[in-house]
Amino acid sequence: MTTYGLLGYPLAHSFSRHFFSEKFLKEGLDAEYLNFEMADISVLPDLIDSLPQLRGLNVTRPYKESVMAYLNDLSPEAKAIGAVNCIKISRKDGKPFLKGYNADVIGFSESLKPLLKKQHTKALILGTGGASKAIRYGLESLGIEWRLVSRTPDRLKLGYSNLTRDIMSEYLVVVNCSPLGTFPDNNTCPDIPYQFLTDQHLLYDLVYNPEKSLFLCKGEQQGSCIKNGLEMLHLQALASWKYWQEDD
Repeated sequence: MTTYGLLGYPLAHSFSRHFFSEKFLKEGLDAEYLNFEMADISVLPDLIDSLPQLRGLNVTRPYKESVMAYLNDLSPEAKAIGAVNCIKISRKDGKPFLKGYNADVIGFSESLKPLLKKQHTKALILGTGGASKAIRYGLESLGIEWRLVSRTPDRLKLGYSNLTRDIMSEYLVVVNCSPLGTFPDNNTCPDIPYQFLTDQHLLYDLVYNPEKSLFLCKGEQQGSCIKNGLEMLHLQALASWKYWQEDD
């Protein structure tokens, strides 16, 4: 049996195992998908050595950047983005060879594209972690300018207190890349001025559990178009599967 899995901490919120387990069952594949909930990324080499049948990993918070130090190679996109959410594991002369990819950018771009209207030329990205790096790359590929919003602002990043009515009326796409609102912390959300949102805004949340986060609920109340991260998850999962099946 071939093994695939998800690396991150914590993993209670994730639907990836269900997605792949259902796929393997439907397609009659002799494969399994496991959750590898690790509080310390340094044990990754031990995990790889202990499971010679392990052929691929998805990577989620908080390891999309730190995992890169354990890889042998990177795809051009992963190198440009500076974050990895998919690892293909092959064996060369009995030794594991790990190549990192970023499938998040595929999932995000393909799920956002159908929602874009002519006014959606500028975006605010809430959060600055590994996921936000793929979002920046994806927005650029769609011709959308972006600004980062952080709890620790500097000359390159806006603070949440800087989000005035004028800024909110200029940046009509708002993407939540922070974990705020993720199950079980459903009653949290990014601290943006929701009263300035309109029916011209598009709110996209990488959170998909719950289906409608507090961030999206507040946007919907203002008439904004909303989208959660579930389709992005499915699209990046399919892209990951394609990477895992590539010839070595």
